Amino acid sequence: MVLGNHSAIKEFILLGLSSNPHIQVTFFILFLGIYLLTLLANFMMITVIRTDPHLQTPMYYFLSHLSLLDICLTTVTVPKMLENLLSQTKSMSLEDCLAQSFFVFSAVGIEVFVLSAMAYDRYAAICYPLLYSQVMSKQMCGGLIWGSWGLGFLDALINTLMACKLEFCEAHTLPHFSCELPSLFSLSCSDISSNFIVLICSAIVHAFGTLFLIFFSYAHIISTILSIKSATGRSKAFSTCSSHLIVVSFFYGSALLRYLMPTLNSPLELFFSIQYSVITPVVNPLIYSLKNKEVKEALKKLLQKRCVFFQTVHNL
Repeated sequence: MVLGNHSAIKEFILLGLSSNPHIQVTFFILFLGIYLLTLLANFMMITVIRTDPHLQTPMYYFLSHLSLLDICLTTVTVPKMLENLLSQTKSMSLEDCLAQSFFVFSAVGIEVFVLSAMAYDRYAAICYPLLYSQVMSKQMCGGLIWGSWGLGFLDALINTLMACKLEFCEAHTLPHFSCELPSLFSLSCSDISSNFIVLICSAIVHAFGTLFLIFFSYAHIISTILSIKSATGRSKAFSTCSSHLIVVSFFYGSALLRYLMPTLNSPLELFFSIQYSVITPVVNPLIYSLKNKEVKEALKKLLQKRCVFFQTVHNL
């Protein structure tokens, strides 16, 4: 990305979560554990989906991309946060800060598209089961995924390129653990009205647009489920959607509030940022694995194969 003309401010100081050294060490241990668990759980989810023939369906295809996005999102933010927790300077260059803002924004944007594609998949499966294989063909699934990645990157690129034109005159301290566009706006001495308008338009078209698709899908899903006479059938149909609804609630709630709320440097901003960029990526695979019998069975088979393999190697 080509940067515009900036003033003397060439780096930012990220204050992080606390200035207390003892609390910083505690946070380092806590978030390092969360990060490693996030990588393990999501890589395990991707491996299980890619290797088990029973999971070669559109729902799990989207879920594997969701796990990949969770890995990307947490990797963009957490390692730098861990470094700053043990560092004295806690600085980040302007270029690195803008780059981090771009990748965070794009990961969030792609993820909301993927979540809406997953809602459409459940809509097709429950409302039109006889036509499901035709509606959710490989071409359709591939188009939804590539469209999600393309539109997410494009939206992030537009907002970040506009942020590149901002000037930063005096304030260079971010009371945060990562660089996000709303935080950068609050530090700029330029006119940010156009940046804010573009960000709001992105939220309306991008976030609320996908959220409307999710509500539309689930309105028809709920209507269809209620028309099922069998209680067992209703329970089975709803169980396939409950995990997705939990993930949507966690992610949309925190991400939307973070990007739309006024930047007041309050602890609430840190809470929402931690929830969508740190907590949600580790919770998602746990939700889908704990509430999904097919995933648990596939995971059990994979672990059994690995145990047999290592035992065979050990005996050689």
